[in-house]
Amino acid sequence: MNDQMKRTSLWLMVVAAQLITLPLFAQRTAREEIAANRFLCASNYLDYDNHPATEALTPAPKGYVPFFMNHYGRHGARWLIGDWEYKNAITVLQRSRAAGKLSDKGEETLQQLERFYKTTYKRLGELTTVGERQHHGIGRRMAEHFPEIFKQKNVPIDARSTVVIRCILSMEAECEELAAANPTARFHNDVSESFQYYLNADWPRSLRDANRKGGKYGQEYRQRLTHPERLMGVLFNDPAWTQDSIDARGFMRQLFYVASNMQSHETDIDLLSLFTSEELYDLWRIKNIDWYLSYGHAPQTDGVMPFSQAELLKNMIATADTITRTQAVLRFGHEVCVMPLACLLELGTCGARVENLDDLDAVWRNYNIFPMACNIQLIYYRPKKAKGPVDMTVPDGDILVKALLNEREMTLPVPTTQHPYYRWADLRAYYLKKLADFEAMQ
Repeated sequence: MNDQMKRTSLWLMVVAAQLITLPLFAQRTAREEIAANRFLCASNYLDYDNHPATEALTPAPKGYVPFFMNHYGRHGARWLIGDWEYKNAITVLQRSRAAGKLSDKGEETLQQLERFYKTTYKRLGELTTVGERQHHGIGRRMAEHFPEIFKQKNVPIDARSTVVIRCILSMEAECEELAAANPTARFHNDVSESFQYYLNADWPRSLRDANRKGGKYGQEYRQRLTHPERLMGVLFNDPAWTQDSIDARGFMRQLFYVASNMQSHETDIDLLSLFTSEELYDLWRIKNIDWYLSYGHAPQTDGVMPFSQAELLKNMIATADTITRTQAVLRFGHEVCVMPLACLLELGTCGARVENLDDLDAVWRNYNIFPMACNIQLIYYRPKKAKGPVDMTVPDGDILVKALLNEREMTLPVPTTQHPYYRWADLRAYYLKKLADFEAMQ
Protein backbone atom coordinates (compact mmCIF):
# COMPACT_ATOMS: atom_id res chain seq x y z
CA MET A 1 0.00 0.00 0.00
CA ASN A 2 1.50 3.38 -1.04
CA ASP A 3 1.54 6.51 1.15
CA GLN A 4 -1.50 8.04 -0.54
CA MET A 5 -3.55 4.88 -0.02
CA LYS A 6 -2.46 4.74 3.61
CA ARG A 7 -3.54 8.35 4.18
CA THR A 8 -6.89 7.72 2.49
CA SER A 9 -7.49 4.57 4.53
CA LEU A 10 -6.59 6.34 7.76
CA TRP A 11 -8.86 9.27 6.94
CA LEU A 12 -11.79 6.96 6.20
CA MET A 13 -11.28 5.24 9.56
CA VAL A 14 -11.23 8.63 11.29
CA VAL A 15 -14.43 9.73 9.54
CA ALA A 16 -16.15 6.48 10.48
CA ALA A 17 -15.11 6.84 14.11
CA GLN A 18 -16.26 10.45 14.22
CA LEU A 19 -19.67 9.64 12.81
CA ILE A 20 -20.06 6.86 15.36
CA THR A 21 -19.18 9.16 18.25
CA LEU A 22 -21.33 12.02 16.93
CA PRO A 23 -24.64 10.38 15.95
CA LEU A 24 -26.50 13.68 15.66
CA PHE A 25 -24.06 14.82 12.97
CA ALA A 26 -24.59 11.57 11.10
CA GLN A 27 -28.36 11.78 11.28
CA ARG A 28 -28.87 15.38 10.18
CA THR A 29 -27.74 17.18 7.08
CA ALA A 30 -26.42 20.72 7.37
CA ARG A 31 -29.63 21.95 5.75
CA GLU A 32 -31.65 20.23 8.46
CA GLU A 33 -29.41 21.50 11.26
CA ILE A 34 -29.70 25.10 10.06
CA ALA A 35 -33.46 24.76 9.68
CA ALA A 36 -33.62 23.55 13.30
CA ASN A 37 -31.17 26.19 14.60
CA ARG A 38 -30.92 29.15 12.25
CA PHE A 39 -28.07 30.70 14.29
CA LEU A 40 -25.74 28.09 12.78
CA CYS A 41 -25.88 29.84 9.42
CA ALA A 42 -23.69 32.61 10.85
CA SER A 43 -20.43 30.64 10.42
CA ASN A 44 -17.76 32.53 12.41
CA TYR A 45 -20.39 34.91 13.84
CA LEU A 46 -22.19 32.06 15.63
CA ASP A 47 -22.67 32.67 19.35
CA TYR A 48 -20.84 29.86 21.17
CA ASP A 49 -23.82 29.44 23.50
CA ASN A 50 -26.23 29.02 20.60
CA HIS A 51 -24.51 25.74 19.70
CA PRO A 52 -23.47 24.26 23.06
CA ALA A 53 -21.81 20.92 23.66
CA THR A 54 -24.32 18.61 25.29
CA GLU A 55 -22.60 15.22 25.49
CA ALA A 56 -20.98 14.25 28.79
CA LEU A 57 -17.21 13.85 28.65
CA THR A 58 -15.80 10.32 28.76
CA PRO A 59 -14.21 9.51 32.14
CA ALA A 60 -10.45 9.07 32.24
CA PRO A 61 -9.14 5.54 31.71
CA LYS A 62 -8.75 3.60 34.93
CA GLY A 63 -5.59 4.59 36.74
CA TYR A 64 -5.11 7.88 34.85
CA VAL A 65 -5.53 11.49 35.96
CA PRO A 66 -5.40 14.76 33.95
CA PHE A 67 -2.39 16.95 34.72
CA PHE A 68 -1.87 19.40 31.82
CA MET A 69 -4.01 21.45 29.41
CA ASN A 70 -2.55 22.77 26.15
CA HIS A 71 -5.04 25.33 24.77
CA TYR A 72 -5.78 27.83 22.03
CA GLY A 73 -8.98 29.87 22.02
CA ARG A 74 -10.61 32.59 19.96
CA HIS A 75 -11.88 35.83 21.44
CA GLY A 76 -15.57 36.01 22.21
CA ALA A 77 -18.42 37.73 20.37
CA ARG A 78 -17.61 41.16 18.92
CA TRP A 79 -18.94 44.02 16.91
CA LEU A 80 -18.17 43.77 13.21
CA ILE A 81 -14.67 45.05 12.48
CA GLY A 82 -15.23 47.50 9.62
CA ASP A 83 -17.64 50.44 9.52
CA TRP A 84 -18.43 49.53 5.92
CA GLU A 85 -19.79 46.17 7.10
CA TYR A 86 -22.76 48.04 8.58
CA LYS A 87 -22.85 51.03 6.25
CA ASN A 88 -23.02 49.14 2.96
CA ALA A 89 -26.46 47.70 3.71
CA ILE A 90 -27.67 50.89 5.40
CA THR A 91 -26.60 53.05 2.46
CA VAL A 92 -28.55 50.94 -0.03
CA LEU A 93 -31.68 51.16 2.08
CA GLN A 94 -31.31 54.90 2.72
CA ARG A 95 -30.89 55.56 -0.99
CA SER A 96 -33.98 53.49 -1.66
CA ARG A 97 -35.93 55.40 0.99
CA ALA A 98 -34.98 58.69 -0.64
CA ALA A 99 -36.28 57.36 -3.96
CA GLY A 100 -39.53 56.20 -2.34
CA LYS A 101 -38.79 52.57 -3.16
CA LEU A 102 -38.85 50.94 0.29
CA SER A 103 -41.70 48.66 1.34
CA ASP A 104 -43.01 48.82 4.90
CA LYS A 105 -40.72 45.93 5.81
CA GLY A 106 -37.83 47.70 4.14
CA GLU A 107 -38.49 50.85 6.20
CA GLU A 108 -38.73 48.80 9.40
CA THR A 109 -35.45 47.06 8.57
CA LEU A 110 -33.69 50.36 7.88
CA GLN A 111 -34.90 51.85 11.14
CA GLN A 112 -33.59 48.82 13.03
CA LEU A 113 -30.21 49.08 11.32
CA GLU A 114 -29.97 52.83 11.93
CA ARG A 115 -30.83 52.33 15.60
CA PHE A 116 -28.24 49.61 16.02
CA TYR A 117 -25.57 51.46 14.05
CA LYS A 118 -25.47 54.14 16.75
CA THR A 119 -24.13 51.50 19.20
CA THR A 120 -21.11 50.80 16.99
CA TYR A 121 -19.54 54.23 17.52
CA LYS A 122 -15.88 53.68 18.49
CA ARG A 123 -16.65 50.02 19.29
CA LEU A 124 -15.85 48.33 15.97
CA GLY A 125 -14.16 44.98 16.54
CA GLU A 126 -14.47 45.17 20.32
CA LEU A 127 -15.65 42.41 22.65
CA THR A 128 -19.35 42.54 23.53
CA THR A 129 -21.03 41.53 26.77
CA VAL A 130 -22.08 38.33 25.00
CA GLY A 131 -18.40 37.63 24.25
CA GLU A 132 -17.45 38.19 27.87
CA ARG A 133 -20.23 35.84 28.97
CA GLN A 134 -19.00 33.13 26.60
CA HIS A 135 -15.52 33.09 28.12
CA HIS A 136 -16.77 33.17 31.68
CA GLY A 137 -18.75 30.05 30.86
CA ILE A 138 -15.81 28.31 29.23
CA GLY A 139 -13.49 29.10 32.14
CA ARG A 140 -16.05 27.89 34.66
CA ARG A 141 -16.53 24.61 32.82
CA MET A 142 -12.76 24.08 32.49
CA ALA A 143 -12.50 24.08 36.27
CA GLU A 144 -15.55 21.82 36.59
CA HIS A 145 -14.39 19.30 33.98
CA PHE A 146 -10.75 19.13 35.06
CA PRO A 147 -10.53 19.90 38.79
CA GLU A 148 -7.39 17.76 39.02
CA ILE A 149 -5.67 20.52 37.04
CA PHE A 150 -7.43 23.76 37.81
CA LYS A 151 -8.27 23.19 41.47
CA GLN A 152 -4.89 21.87 42.49
CA LYS A 153 -3.26 24.06 45.12
CA ASN A 154 -0.83 26.63 43.67
CA VAL A 155 -1.29 25.33 40.11
CA PRO A 156 0.62 27.48 37.57
CA ILE A 157 -1.59 28.87 34.78
CA ASP A 158 0.26 30.59 31.94
CA ALA A 159 -2.13 32.68 29.82
CA ARG A 160 -1.05 34.80 26.87
CA SER A 161 -2.85 36.73 24.17
CA THR A 162 -2.36 38.60 20.93
CA VAL A 163 -2.25 42.36 21.35
CA VAL A 164 -5.87 42.81 20.20
CA ILE A 165 -8.09 44.15 22.99
CA ARG A 166 -10.94 41.68 22.44
CA CYS A 167 -8.50 38.79 22.84
CA ILE A 168 -6.98 40.26 26.01
CA LEU A 169 -10.41 40.78 27.59
CA SER A 170 -11.43 37.24 26.63
CA MET A 171 -8.31 35.91 28.37
CA GLU A 172 -9.12 37.96 31.45
CA ALA A 173 -12.72 36.69 31.58
CA GLU A 174 -11.59 33.06 31.53
CA CYS A 175 -8.87 33.63 34.08
CA GLU A 176 -11.35 35.35 36.40
CA GLU A 177 -13.42 32.16 36.49
CA LEU A 178 -10.36 29.97 37.05
CA ALA A 179 -9.21 32.26 39.87
CA ALA A 180 -12.66 32.10 41.46
CA ALA A 181 -12.53 28.29 41.31
CA ASN A 182 -9.05 28.21 42.84
CA PRO A 183 -7.81 31.27 44.75
CA THR A 184 -4.39 29.61 45.16
CA ALA A 185 -3.77 29.33 41.41
CA ARG A 186 -0.67 31.22 40.25
CA PHE A 187 -1.36 33.15 37.04
CA HIS A 188 1.13 34.55 34.59
CA ASN A 189 -0.73 36.66 32.02
CA ASP A 190 1.23 38.17 29.15
CA VAL A 191 0.53 40.14 25.99
CA SER A 192 3.23 40.94 23.46
CA GLU A 193 3.98 41.41 19.78
CA SER A 194 6.76 38.87 20.33
CA PHE A 195 4.13 36.11 20.52
CA GLN A 196 2.53 37.10 17.21
CA TYR A 197 4.64 34.72 15.12
CA TYR A 198 2.73 31.77 16.56
CA LEU A 199 -0.42 33.27 18.12
CA ASN A 200 -1.50 34.96 14.87
CA ALA A 201 1.08 34.23 12.20
CA ASP A 202 1.25 35.87 8.77
CA TRP A 203 0.88 33.55 5.78
CA PRO A 204 4.08 32.61 3.98
CA ARG A 205 4.16 33.32 0.26
CA SER A 206 3.57 29.68 -0.67
CA LEU A 207 0.23 29.72 1.16
CA ARG A 208 -0.79 33.04 -0.37
CA ASP A 209 -0.11 31.59 -3.81
CA ALA A 210 -2.10 28.45 -3.05
CA ASN A 211 -5.00 30.45 -1.66
CA ARG A 212 -5.34 32.43 -4.88
CA LYS A 213 -6.14 29.18 -6.67
CA GLY A 214 -9.28 28.84 -4.60
CA GLY A 215 -10.64 32.26 -5.53
CA LYS A 216 -12.34 31.12 -8.72
CA TYR A 217 -14.25 28.41 -6.82
CA GLY A 218 -15.46 30.84 -4.18
CA GLN A 219 -16.65 33.34 -6.78
CA GLU A 220 -18.52 30.63 -8.67
CA TYR A 221 -20.43 29.54 -5.58
CA ARG A 222 -21.18 33.11 -4.47
CA GLN A 223 -22.98 33.66 -7.75
CA ARG A 224 -24.66 30.29 -7.86
CA LEU A 225 -25.95 30.23 -4.27
CA THR A 226 -27.16 33.82 -3.83
CA HIS A 227 -30.86 34.05 -4.71
CA PRO A 228 -32.09 37.57 -3.86
CA GLU A 229 -35.34 37.73 -5.81
CA ARG A 230 -37.75 36.97 -2.98
CA LEU A 231 -35.94 39.22 -0.46
CA MET A 232 -35.91 42.14 -2.91
CA GLY A 233 -39.68 41.81 -3.19
CA VAL A 234 -39.98 41.96 0.60
CA LEU A 235 -37.83 45.06 1.13
CA PHE A 236 -38.58 47.14 -1.99
CA ASN A 237 -41.79 48.18 -3.75
CA ASP A 238 -40.61 48.59 -7.34
CA PRO A 239 -39.10 45.45 -8.96
CA ALA A 240 -37.98 47.27 -12.12
CA TRP A 241 -36.20 50.02 -10.13
CA THR A 242 -34.62 47.44 -7.85
CA GLN A 243 -33.28 45.44 -10.79
CA ASP A 244 -31.77 48.55 -12.39
CA SER A 245 -30.48 50.30 -9.26
CA ILE A 246 -29.30 47.67 -6.76
CA ASP A 247 -26.63 44.97 -6.79
CA ALA A 248 -29.15 42.54 -5.34
CA ARG A 249 -26.73 39.68 -4.71
CA GLY A 250 -24.12 41.85 -3.02
CA PHE A 251 -26.74 43.64 -0.92
CA MET A 252 -28.33 40.37 0.18
CA ARG A 253 -25.00 38.97 1.35
CA GLN A 254 -24.06 42.18 3.18
CA LEU A 255 -27.41 42.31 4.97
CA PHE A 256 -26.99 38.64 5.85
CA TYR A 257 -23.59 39.27 7.49
CA VAL A 258 -25.04 42.04 9.67
CA ALA A 259 -28.03 39.83 10.52
CA SER A 260 -25.74 36.92 11.37
CA ASN A 261 -23.68 38.94 13.84
CA MET A 262 -26.68 40.29 15.76
CA GLN A 263 -26.37 37.24 18.01
CA SER A 264 -23.14 38.79 19.29
CA HIS A 265 -25.28 41.37 21.10
CA GLU A 266 -28.00 41.50 23.70
CA THR A 267 -30.59 43.06 21.41
CA ASP A 268 -34.20 42.60 20.40
CA ILE A 269 -33.35 43.18 16.72
CA ASP A 270 -33.93 40.01 14.68
CA LEU A 271 -32.80 40.32 11.09
CA LEU A 272 -32.33 36.62 10.38
CA SER A 273 -36.12 36.35 10.15
CA LEU A 274 -35.90 38.29 6.87
CA PHE A 275 -34.46 35.16 5.26
CA THR A 276 -36.02 31.76 4.62
CA SER A 277 -34.36 28.61 5.92
CA GLU A 278 -33.28 27.70 2.39
CA GLU A 279 -31.75 31.14 1.85
CA LEU A 280 -29.89 30.87 5.15
CA TYR A 281 -28.56 27.47 4.14
CA ASP A 282 -27.39 28.70 0.74
CA LEU A 283 -25.71 31.80 2.18
CA TRP A 284 -24.02 29.64 4.80
CA ARG A 285 -22.76 27.27 2.10
CA ILE A 286 -20.98 30.17 0.41
CA LYS A 287 -19.06 30.92 3.59
CA ASN A 288 -18.49 27.25 4.36
CA ILE A 289 -16.81 26.82 0.98
CA ASP A 290 -14.85 30.07 1.30
CA TRP A 291 -13.48 29.11 4.71
CA TYR A 292 -12.65 25.59 3.59
CA LEU A 293 -10.69 26.85 0.60
CA SER A 294 -8.78 29.37 2.71
CA TYR A 295 -8.08 27.31 5.83
CA GLY A 296 -8.87 23.62 5.27
CA HIS A 297 -6.91 20.80 3.62
CA ALA A 298 -8.72 21.63 0.38
CA PRO A 299 -7.34 19.90 -2.73
CA GLN A 300 -8.32 23.04 -4.66
CA THR A 301 -5.66 24.97 -2.68
CA ASP A 302 -3.11 22.14 -2.70
CA GLY A 303 -4.11 20.98 0.81
CA VAL A 304 -1.56 23.30 2.42
CA MET A 305 -3.62 26.06 4.04
CA PRO A 306 -3.71 24.57 7.58
CA PHE A 307 0.08 24.90 7.68
CA SER A 308 -0.48 28.59 8.34
CA GLN A 309 -0.52 27.34 11.93
CA ALA A 310 2.70 25.36 11.74
CA GLU A 311 4.41 27.65 14.26
CA LEU A 312 1.44 27.41 16.63
CA LEU A 313 1.50 23.61 16.53
CA LYS A 314 5.26 23.63 17.04
CA ASN A 315 4.78 25.87 20.06
CA MET A 316 2.15 23.56 21.53
CA ILE A 317 4.42 20.53 21.08
CA ALA A 318 7.48 22.34 22.42
CA THR A 319 5.47 23.58 25.39
CA ALA A 320 4.26 20.05 26.15
CA ASP A 321 7.87 18.86 25.98
CA THR A 322 8.75 21.12 28.92
CA ILE A 323 5.90 20.05 31.21
CA THR A 324 6.97 18.10 34.27
CA ARG A 325 4.10 18.81 36.67
CA THR A 326 0.42 19.77 36.75
CA GLN A 327 -0.29 23.07 35.01
CA ALA A 328 -2.13 24.79 32.14
CA VAL A 329 -1.01 26.91 29.18
CA LEU A 330 -3.74 29.03 27.61
CA ARG A 331 -3.42 31.03 24.39
CA PHE A 332 -5.92 33.55 23.02
CA GLY A 333 -6.25 34.78 19.47
CA HIS A 334 -8.54 34.50 16.45
CA GLU A 335 -10.73 32.16 14.41
CA VAL A 336 -8.27 32.37 11.52
CA CYS A 337 -5.95 30.40 13.81
CA VAL A 338 -8.41 28.02 15.49
CA MET A 339 -9.90 26.80 12.22
CA PRO A 340 -6.64 25.89 10.41
CA LEU A 341 -5.19 24.52 13.66
CA ALA A 342 -8.20 22.19 13.99
CA CYS A 343 -7.60 21.11 10.38
CA LEU A 344 -3.85 20.71 10.91
CA LEU A 345 -4.50 18.58 14.01
CA GLU A 346 -7.12 16.64 11.98
CA LEU A 347 -9.67 16.86 14.77
CA GLY A 348 -12.65 14.73 13.81
CA THR A 349 -13.45 15.48 10.17
CA CYS A 350 -11.73 18.88 10.16
CA GLY A 351 -8.90 17.45 8.08
CA ALA A 352 -11.21 16.21 5.31
CA ARG A 353 -10.07 16.54 1.69
CA VAL A 354 -13.14 17.05 -0.51
CA GLU A 355 -12.77 17.21 -4.29
CA ASN A 356 -16.38 18.10 -5.10
CA LEU A 357 -17.36 21.22 -3.15
CA ASP A 358 -21.03 20.44 -3.72
CA ASP A 359 -20.51 17.60 -1.24
CA LEU A 360 -18.48 19.58 1.29
CA ASP A 361 -21.08 20.04 4.00
CA ALA A 362 -21.68 16.31 4.24
CA VAL A 363 -18.45 16.08 6.26
CA TRP A 364 -17.13 19.62 6.92
CA ARG A 365 -19.28 22.28 8.60
CA ASN A 366 -17.61 25.45 9.76
CA TYR A 367 -20.11 26.15 12.55
CA ASN A 368 -18.80 23.07 14.35
CA ILE A 369 -15.27 24.51 14.26
CA PHE A 370 -15.15 28.24 14.87
CA PRO A 371 -18.04 30.02 16.57
CA MET A 372 -17.24 33.09 18.60
CA ALA A 373 -15.05 31.91 21.54
CA CYS A 374 -14.18 28.63 19.78
CA ASN A 375 -11.37 26.73 21.46
CA ILE A 376 -9.15 23.68 21.27
CA GLN A 377 -8.25 21.95 24.51
CA LEU A 378 -5.65 19.18 24.57
CA ILE A 379 -5.81 17.48 27.95
CA TYR A 380 -2.94 15.23 28.98
CA TYR A 381 -3.25 12.31 31.42
CA ARG A 382 -0.59 10.52 33.44
CA PRO A 383 -0.79 7.31 35.50
CA LYS A 384 -1.87 8.09 39.05
CA LYS A 385 0.88 5.88 40.44
CA ALA A 386 3.65 7.61 38.50
CA LYS A 387 6.27 9.19 40.76
CA GLY A 388 8.48 12.18 40.06
CA PRO A 389 8.47 14.56 37.09
CA VAL A 390 6.92 13.64 33.76
CA ASP A 391 8.98 13.20 30.57
CA MET A 392 6.67 14.09 27.68
CA THR A 393 9.23 13.29 24.96
CA VAL A 394 9.68 9.55 25.60
CA PRO A 395 8.83 7.70 22.33
CA ASP A 396 7.15 4.83 24.16
CA GLY A 397 5.77 6.95 27.01
CA ASP A 398 2.50 6.23 28.80
CA ILE A 399 1.04 9.76 28.63
CA LEU A 400 -2.45 9.91 27.10
CA VAL A 401 -4.15 12.90 25.51
CA LYS A 402 -7.75 13.82 24.74
CA ALA A 403 -8.74 16.57 22.28
CA LEU A 404 -11.77 18.80 22.76
CA LEU A 405 -13.00 21.11 20.02
CA ASN A 406 -15.50 23.52 21.55
CA GLU A 407 -15.76 21.12 24.50
CA ARG A 408 -16.65 18.16 22.28
CA GLU A 409 -14.47 15.05 22.23
CA MET A 410 -12.75 14.52 18.88
CA THR A 411 -11.09 11.68 17.06
CA LEU A 412 -7.38 12.10 16.31
CA PRO A 413 -5.33 10.85 13.33
CA VAL A 414 -3.54 7.93 15.00
CA PRO A 415 -4.84 4.50 16.05
CA THR A 416 -6.22 3.98 19.54
CA THR A 417 -8.09 1.25 21.37
CA GLN A 418 -9.69 3.64 23.87
CA HIS A 419 -11.17 6.66 22.05
CA PRO A 420 -11.21 9.54 22.92
CA TYR A 421 -7.84 8.84 24.59
CA TYR A 422 -4.66 8.53 22.49
CA ARG A 423 -0.99 7.98 23.28
CA TRP A 424 0.75 11.36 23.21
CA ALA A 425 3.96 9.74 21.93
CA ASP A 426 2.08 8.55 18.81
CA LEU A 427 0.46 11.94 18.21
CA ARG A 428 3.68 13.86 18.83
CA ALA A 429 5.53 11.72 16.28
CA TYR A 430 2.68 12.03 13.75
CA TYR A 431 2.52 15.81 13.96
CA LEU A 432 6.28 16.31 13.91
CA LYS A 433 6.51 14.21 10.76
CA LYS A 434 3.61 16.10 9.18
CA LEU A 435 5.35 19.40 9.88
CA ALA A 436 8.72 18.11 8.64
CA ASP A 437 7.17 16.79 5.42
CA PHE A 438 5.59 20.17 4.72
CA GLU A 439 8.83 22.02 5.37
CA ALA A 440 10.71 19.64 3.10
CA MET A 441 8.16 20.27 0.37
CA GLN A 442 8.66 24.03 0.74
